[in-house]
Amino acid sequence: MSKKEALLKAAENKVRLGGYSNFSFRELANEVGIKSASVHYHFPTKADLGAELAHQYTDAFLLSLGEPAELKAQGKNPIDFYTSLFRGALVTDKKMCLCGLLGAESDSLPEKVREEVKRFFIQNLTWLSAAHSVNGEQNPQKAAIQTVSMLEGAMMISKTLDDHSYFDLATRDSN
Repeated sequence: MSKKEALLKAAENKVRLGGYSNFSFRELANEVGIKSASVHYHFPTKADLGAELAHQYTDAFLLSLGEPAELKAQGKNPIDFYTSLFRGALVTDKKMCLCGLLGAESDSLPEKVREEVKRFFIQNLTWLSAAHSVNGEQNPQKAAIQTVSMLEGAMMISKTLDDHSYFDLATRDSN
């Protein structure tokens, strides 16, 4: 793993546990074992790091989803598959969705980070609309908004109450 990748991973862990303000370049440098100035070599500003982090998170998340029609052709419900990724983050990783957490802070984020968080939600809503369409949903855009809203909210409640059964209860009809 390169130093840049290690910095992004360390930053992701910190953001997913405590938000955008939960890390400094000095902390990341100490964790990765480099000088603070070296962090600036890879990311001139915290906003640059945050934007790249959200961009990579979005790309990796969408790549893990695949195409809704392909999932359906494999006999899988794409909405259940989507839900399972959120549940895995909450239950297995014990972390929030990075962009969900950043989205809650969007008013205080630098513009370039906010744009990447918007990109996450726009692309997820597009994917979910397609998934609800292949499932025969009458209003796939509305269903997409409801799905992502329910999952982000169920994560937040479960994390706050330190009990993932709330997530399972909220998503019981979804999977």
